[in-house]
This record gives sequence, structure tokens and C-alpha cells, in this order.
Amino acid sequence: MRRTLASTAVLALGTLSALTACAPVDDEPTASDPGSSPSATEEAGVDPAECVTDDMLLEPGVLTVGTDSPAYEPWFVDNDPTNGEGYESAVAYEVAERLGFSEDQVTWTKVPFNTSYAPGAKEFDFDINQISITPERAEVVDFSAGYYQAAQAVIALEGTAGAEATSLADLADLRLGAQTGTTSLTAIRDIIQPAEDPSVFEDTNAAKQALDNDQVDAILADLPTAFYISAVEIPGSVIVGQFQPETGEQEEFGMLFEKGSPLVACVDAALAAMTEDGTLADIETEWLSDVVDVPELQ
Repeated sequence: MRRTLASTAVLALGTLSALTACAPVDDEPTASDPGSSPSATEEAGVDPAECVTDDMLLEPGVLTVGTDSPAYEPWFVDNDPTNGEGYESAVAYEVAERLGFSEDQVTWTKVPFNTSYAPGAKEFDFDINQISITPERAEVVDFSAGYYQAAQAVIALEGTAGAEATSLADLADLRLGAQTGTTSLTAIRDIIQPAEDPSVFEDTNAAKQALDNDQVDAILADLPTAFYISAVEIPGSVIVGQFQPETGEQEEFGMLFEKGSPLVACVDAALAAMTEDGTLADIETEWLSDVVDVPELQ
């Protein structure tokens, strides 16, 4: 899809600032300091432009950023993280610029979602891939401050049992599915607790195909992804509703780092500055829309 198609599909749906998203998960943790805030970072006196040194990087003078492939809309456009289009690509390049890296000093590497939060050394400086900050994950990796507040969404085909659901209880009797390792799959198992074990798919494309083939009644994904699926990718599909997977705690996406990475403080400082001057909100408005009215499933 070209940027114009992605923008048209997403903008037709309005902003998601007050809503939230899907990041693949299983059972994992919160940022190394999930409670850190822009003001806290600024008070620490960290200047992102003066923060990064070569010994913090995988390769001196180069910022290596990881994400999965395919890289889905509206987070990336045309499955090409390098073009700066899509919410996460735009955020990554804005952070890089504030850290002092030019576009040609940013390189991308493929990182399968389910391996990104595994313990051990990383082949990237940070990974950006709709990864929810969870306490379990944060035990073995570090996270930046959240750059997007996420909500789960339910997608079904019009005229089916899935589309008729008006509550989480209604979903419990349906055939549900989600990508392996995601918070969406965890939400099905822990929050909805369906009578039938959920179908588990290798990626979102496989989940979409299963819905289209009537192998499941509904699939779960983060809200922006759900909007793109229903608006562009699966004709006749609808967003049934959205909900927060963890009662009383806002789910957030964070950039993921090797445990103990000193680069976290630098990225947090860049995100803090982007929040303060409105750049992060502007990027969200451009790629994830302005206003959205999706029923809350209770």
C-alpha cells in the first residue's frame, strides 16, 4: 500500500490517542522503569543530543533498530521500515534524529517478535514492534518509557456470531484466535477465557486468513491494526469493540533493549522531549488518526 492509501484508511477512522493497542505477548514485564515519565527524565538532566557514545551501540556511529518482517500497517508502510512512514517508523527516525543520528546512520534488522524479548545479547540497539511493556518481560530485557497506549480490539465478519457480540461474556462462547506471543492471545486466555482453546497463529496474516475462511469467529489485535484490517484488508469485516486487557493499568508499547543497556536513558530523554513539544502526538495523529468511536466491551 502506498502512504496515501494507508493514510486514507486510517484517517477515515479518527484518532486513537485515548485508546490502545495489541502487541504480541505471552506473559511478560514492564519497562525497567515503567513508571518513568518525561518530567522525571528531564529532571535527571539528560540531553538526548549529547547522550549517546559509541560504547553504547552495537556498531559505532550507527543506530541499529530491530522490527519484525512483515512490518504491518499502520505501524509501517509498504513493509519497509526504512522509508520513515507509518507510526513506528516515524517515531524511530524522530528518536534517532534527536539522538544525533542522520537517516543514513540508521540501519534496520529483522527481529521475529517472539525472540525480541528473550533473555541474552541483542543484535540491535533497540527494537520497536508493538511490544507491550510487561513485568515478566522486563525481568530479562529493558524498555523505554511508553510511546503508545494500547487497547485490544475484536474483529469479526459482518453478519456472523462474532459481529453480534456486545460483551466479553459473549465472546467466551466463540472461536477466537490471535498471533502467538501477543498480548492479544494473553487477553483471550486470561480475560475472555473462552470455552474453546483459542487458535494460535504464527503472524497476523495467518489470523486474518483464518477469519476470512470461517476457521474462527473473531480475531484480536491492537486497535490501530484492527482499524487497518477492517478498513483495507478484509472486506465485510467490522471492529466489534475494544477493551483494556489489564484492569486498572494502561497497557503501553515500549522500545525494547538488551538488559542493562545505557541507551535507555538517552531514548527516554528523546521521547520526553517529543512528548513535551507535541511531536509524538503529531505523529500519532498523522498515522493513527484523530477520533474514534469504538464500543467498550465489558
